[in-house]
Amino acid sequence: MPIAEIGDSDDDIEILREDLVGILADAVSDAATIRFDDSIKVLAHSDDHVDAQFASGRTARYDLVVGADGQYSAVRRLVFGPDEHCLRHLGVYFALAHLPDEPHTEGANSIYNVPGRMAGVFRYGGKTVAVFEFRSESVDYDPDDVDGKKQILFDAFADYRSWRIPELLEAARVDPAFYFSAASQVHLTSWHRGRVVLVGDAGYCAAFLSGRGTSLALTGARFLAEELDRDRDHTTAFARYEARQRPYVTFAQGRVASGRDRVLPATWADIAARNQALKAASTRIL
Repeated sequence: MPIAEIGDSDDDIEILREDLVGILADAVSDAATIRFDDSIKVLAHSDDHVDAQFASGRTARYDLVVGADGQYSAVRRLVFGPDEHCLRHLGVYFALAHLPDEPHTEGANSIYNVPGRMAGVFRYGGKTVAVFEFRSESVDYDPDDVDGKKQILFDAFADYRSWRIPELLEAARVDPAFYFSAASQVHLTSWHRGRVVLVGDAGYCAAFLSGRGTSLALTGARFLAEELDRDRDHTTAFARYEARQRPYVTFAQGRVASGRDRVLPATWADIAARNQALKAASTRIL
């Protein structure tokens, strides 16, 4: 796929989430306390602080709480209500598995389509992963059940043995760090309540089909930090942050239909039409 057809600029960077997390954690390690393997279970508001209780049993009091804990945000559920009030499933699922033995080569990533399914081999900064996407109605699964999520993937591709699909599925089967998620969007009329504010996928997930999720998370965090630095009245700062970020979110969330149809054509005829359009685009670019 020509980058000019799917990217926003020549400066776009593709990076694995685990690598980005490491970069960000290292950048703030001297200025912030970072704790892994814990999560917020209870939040209690007052006019001048928020009390938090964690799964580990630890408790703490904060001036502000920023929920940046992803599409299935625990902070959002505690403050804004159940997921079904704001989470909209887009009919697509996504999975990643490491390919540690794959030779690393430069050049285009490879994708292979059958109707409503995509398997690919993508390279990010010296690492290679198998990528899967497939169309499906909402499927119930336990986010902590890795084997159950793998079975959903295997069932989705059970009838397809062409290209490298069996090999890539085997990589998923043996990968302990296997990643699986639904493509969903989060729609909220406001991203703050009291002294709690949401950033990134927790507040306005656009889904990976938009190609803008990481960008929204980083610009949102920057806008929020700038507004809190400008005005220590958190109510004013939160409102200004939302006003600056909302147009970017609206744009990104509106991109998903075209992204889904380009990567996951629903029929063989749609696949042929997509390929023809991309060939024509490549000719124009050359």
